[in-house]
Amino acid sequence: MLQPTIKATAPDYAAVKTKQQAAWSAGDYSAVGVTLQNVGESLCEALDVRSGNRVLDVAAGNGNCSLAAARRFCDVTSTDYVQDLLRRGRERADAERLSITFKLADAEALPFEDEAFDVVTSTFGVMFAPDQEKAASELLRVCRAGGKIGLASWTPDSFIGQLFKTLGRFVPPAPGLKSPALWGTHETLDALFGAHAEVGGNERDFVFRYRTPRHWIDTWRAIYGPLQKAFDTLDATKQAALTDDLLVLITSINRAKDGTMVVPSTYLESVIVKR
Repeated sequence: MLQPTIKATAPDYAAVKTKQQAAWSAGDYSAVGVTLQNVGESLCEALDVRSGNRVLDVAAGNGNCSLAAARRFCDVTSTDYVQDLLRRGRERADAERLSITFKLADAEALPFEDEAFDVVTSTFGVMFAPDQEKAASELLRVCRAGGKIGLASWTPDSFIGQLFKTLGRFVPPAPGLKSPALWGTHETLDALFGAHAEVGGNERDFVFRYRTPRHWIDTWRAIYGPLQKAFDTLDATKQAALTDDLLVLITSINRAKDGTMVVPSTYLESVIVKR
């Protein structure tokens, strides 16, 4: 007897995006973002950006890569779909007297003409777009032929990749939604960009350094929206269980033996050259 074919239901991307915006608006992601500044600097070096390059930073958060490109005298446009993060990026640019254009924009519907930029970047940003194919298509569309797309994305087995998995056990993602950490794999980037670009990349580590593992949990629960929102949806018993699981995760990869936290998290630094 033939079994009926069951079609996978596509995620409600609009609903997912609304929840994401609420999560990234919660807490104070800019306090996390500033600790990641060296990732933006490294990506600009990998891209070999030049003075006068038209650079678009997508899902820029509070502007790590935007500032790094502006320090190299590029013509920078910094975008995000969370207004408060753009405000924090503007404050940082003003403090350094850097000229950057800040614009509210959705990574899946960028308000720019085709081939408007020489370089398009995103550090731990566009990887969270729920419709991965659409986001990748937009990055390609606004990048000129011969231009470069530079990405920094957590890998699935990294500390942050495992954090996503841990949170998913307590607060499951929407059915059919792909893991953001797939952007941290060569296979996914080849699938998303390979038909239109040459894809290259190297794995690097960012090291999280905190007073203790518990200090990291308390700090990120207060400032990292996705973790804050996860805790807020759980009762006291499940909150305690999530805390225990996070402590186990950190302990399993903590390099420090003196009670502090020194935890590397691998990310894929990618340079994609559009044909």
